[in-house]
Amino acid sequence: MLKKLHDSGLRAEHCYMAGMASVGLAFTSWLLSKRFERAGIERADRWGIFIGEWAPTFFAIGNGLQMYERK
Repeated sequence: MLKKLHDSGLRAEHCYMAGMASVGLAFTSWLLSKRFERAGIERADRWGIFIGEWAPTFFAIGNGLQMYERK
């Protein structure tokens, strides 16, 4: 799988940037949901957690690609 991702042009740096963007997006979505939705803090927390769960996946794929690129 890593070979296919690498061959398609995806690099470790791209995944790391996506992970950092996910962290920022999680915070932003939590803040905006908390401020503008009437559903309350529970819904804001769910949005933040949902998007925040993407970051570890991007970082893990980035680590795998980085190890692949060192070969």
